[in-house]
Amino acid sequence: MTEVVFWTLLSLLNWDESGDDEAVIEPVVVALSVKSANEILQFEEILSEKLYALDTIEHAREIGEDAYVNDKQHFSVDWFLYARCVVISNGEELYKEVISTPKSFPKDMEFEALLSIGPAAFERKTSQEYNHITKVSYETYSNKSGWK
Repeated sequence: MTEVVFWTLLSLLNWDESGDDEAVIEPVVVALSVKSANEILQFEEILSEKLYALDTIEHAREIGEDAYVNDKQHFSVDWFLYARCVVISNGEELYKEVISTPKSFPKDMEFEALLSIGPAAFERKTSQEYNHITKVSYETYSNKSGWK
């Protein structure tokens, strides 16, 4: 799986179905599920790397109303993960812009459904439960250098 294929797959998200996340991701799940099981796992690796790269304090401070302020104020690690999903689901151009300019992070939006594309495609392809653990974790605070 190349980066080009990764971004091409994500361009299949059907935003005409906004409000029905399963319908939005279905074209990507279909396209990914016809690839090899290994390519599906590679898709997940690329996704994890991109989510990890966005896991920084600078980005967390720019997500809108629920942005990171300091260690004393509540900050939803899940919301930040789902907000990072918005950046990736909107394509390579926005991703590159937000990586280089955290202030351009979309505000007050989430797209948790992005995280279910790989597992759904894998299970559809193999009829087996998805239990792959990626090389890097995309969970909030995993990117230690991004939170110094």
